[in-house]
Amino acid sequence: MILERYLGSMLLVLSMLSNVLGAFVGVNIGTDVSSMPSASDVVAIVKAHQITHIRLYDADPHMLKALAGSGIEVTVGVTNEEVLGIGESASAAAAWINKNVAAHMPSTNITAIAVGSEVLTSVPHAAPILVTAMNNLHKALVAADLNFQVKVSTPQSMDIIPKPFPPSTATFNSSWNSTIYQLLQFLKNTNSYYMLNAYPYYGYTNGNGIFPIDYALFKPLPSVKQIVDPNTLFHYNSMFDAMVDATYYSMDALNFSVIPIVVTETGWPWQGGSNEPDATVENAETFINKLIQRVSNNSGPPSQPTIPINTYIYELFNEDKRPGPISEKNWGLLFTNGTAVFPLSLGGPSQITGNSTAVFCVAKDDASEDKLRDGLNWACGQGQANCSAIQSGQPCYLPNNIKNHASYAYNDYYQKMHTVGGTCDFDGTATTTTINPSYGSCIFTGSSNSSTGRESLPPTALGPISPGGSTKLPLSKIQFLISATCLLVVLL
Repeated sequence: MILERYLGSMLLVLSMLSNVLGAFVGVNIGTDVSSMPSASDVVAIVKAHQITHIRLYDADPHMLKALAGSGIEVTVGVTNEEVLGIGESASAAAAWINKNVAAHMPSTNITAIAVGSEVLTSVPHAAPILVTAMNNLHKALVAADLNFQVKVSTPQSMDIIPKPFPPSTATFNSSWNSTIYQLLQFLKNTNSYYMLNAYPYYGYTNGNGIFPIDYALFKPLPSVKQIVDPNTLFHYNSMFDAMVDATYYSMDALNFSVIPIVVTETGWPWQGGSNEPDATVENAETFINKLIQRVSNNSGPPSQPTIPINTYIYELFNEDKRPGPISEKNWGLLFTNGTAVFPLSLGGPSQITGNSTAVFCVAKDDASEDKLRDGLNWACGQGQANCSAIQSGQPCYLPNNIKNHASYAYNDYYQKMHTVGGTCDFDGTATTTTINPSYGSCIFTGSSNSSTGRESLPPTALGPISPGGSTKLPLSKIQFLISATCLLVVLL
């Protein structure tokens, strides 16, 4: 009992501290992946890339168990299929909370529940009962004494704002006014936040050429092409900011102000079909890296400059099983072996991960496990590769799967032997790549940063660092930290 009280107090204080440190960049984890790693491997990859906030689309018990003790802040999801049942039955909501939240806390740091996904536009028949479902879940959290640690909200699409530009005149679709009013009242009463799915990619590709692509990609615009709201004269440097501001103005039109917005999804696909020319690696790399820089400056959009835009990138891995166009399957930041699809800037020019001029030898995605096992055994045996790093407890042991281990062994052999005729083939199970497969403290032979190690994904998730690189906090925040520490002592 004392331990649970201590851990609960720590989580409360950590939640308070996260608000002090500022905006974070988190990542969504979808599961429509044909070769989805195990839950423990996913968590190992997340930790290796120093991702401290994740959103799940369900409440998978294996993931929640694997996340125990990690400290990673987790948003769990009520699926669209579950919304109706929870909205119709308070006891169903209580059972859901007991099974998917209370049973895993405090060891798993669950901080939010996302009720459905774009319910108003994807399952409109559930809209009348959406806020009732949220109320039922909140009451169950109150009964479990978890309502201060776990917030309840529901992600909505930009599609419920028919005319998002100019932001100052944006309003929600009037046909949803009753439901949205109830939603905003709930968020205000429970001190929660509005969850927004904002995709400049779609804003641009569906915009009939109204806005330049540079505006969607956070790139600077020439003075003659500045995007200005004619009513407020606010300059918008990115479509992302304009989308967030349009949502703030839409809430204001219903007389709700200063309900914070968290962007629960945004991203850019890195591959598309012949009719999707803007889905490229170059554009995805630009969007994601500039998004990280934008969020980490700890400011809000022009109308709410003091409210940071906490943001979750869509998504960790490609969901290749999703239906639809090719772009729909190619939003992932990482391959399932934990390597980055493209370089990710991490708050400084010295912190880059992803592609390099070096050539690496890795296992093919479609290689059979039997052939990979034979190749791994040969490389670590007759091939004389140094395979100590993939032994249990060593830096490259996790993710613990044959493909990851084979990649490390293949590459070590190739780096040592390619100058004297060694090849990257291994009975057709290997291929060369310029994408650096290193991750976390697992550094592949041949990596240009093999002596210094490597980090991946934003330290913004740990709280932004000032432009000068100092972590010095203002006096008010230092006082808050002292107060938080005192609160912890009192709680104990």
